[in-house]
Amino acid sequence: MKHSHIVAVLVLISAFAGAHPVRAQGEKAALNLVTVNGTAEVSLAPDLAILTAGVTTMAKTAREASEANAKAMTSVMTAVKNAGIAERDVQTSRLSLQPVRENRNGAIRISGFQASNQVTIKIRDLAKPSAVIDGLVGAGANDISGLQFMVAEPSKALDQAREAAIADARRKAEIYARTANVHLGSAVNISEQGNATPRPFLMRSAAAASTPVSPGEETLQVSVSVSYALLP
Repeated sequence: MKHSHIVAVLVLISAFAGAHPVRAQGEKAALNLVTVNGTAEVSLAPDLAILTAGVTTMAKTAREASEANAKAMTSVMTAVKNAGIAERDVQTSRLSLQPVRENRNGAIRISGFQASNQVTIKIRDLAKPSAVIDGLVGAGANDISGLQFMVAEPSKALDQAREAAIADARRKAEIYARTANVHLGSAVNISEQGNATPRPFLMRSAAAASTPVSPGEETLQVSVSVSYALLP
């Protein structure tokens, strides 16, 4: 019985001794990597416009400024509705009432109050932005900060860019591997660096007879970092 126990222990030690070099070789091979960046972009026509507009009013008292702002903003919201914008596409983005201070001979005093109300509007028909802007100005909007064009559902286009970015990374890695006289293995790590944000469109003066706008193209970009194993 004692002899059989000794044999079993020797077999177990032998098994561990045989496994250790294999694990060490695997760890060593995992350190032989090449890391490259791959980029790709896709351009497509935007299908959504986002506009920020509202009213800023001044008055001697807070109540007068607030009431004047509410009255003007009611007209602006009516213009938004008349333009065919759905309620779900209109969201209040700023509402403020604050004192206006001035310095007279070193003394700071409150000279009046300023009330502001802004809404963010999604315009899903890109034939409408000019008419919407003109309608808002005509209704009393005097605080229009800009216009952005973007793609409402960019996922499919971004997926195409991701595939192209991975292909770009693989192409670069193959060049390095070939030059170093080694073989390129599979990818062992992939990380996405980010993608493009909507490009802002700076609007011309809203006092023009008809506000000119141009959607142009939206460019979505993806950058990835990929590590590949290098094989002998």
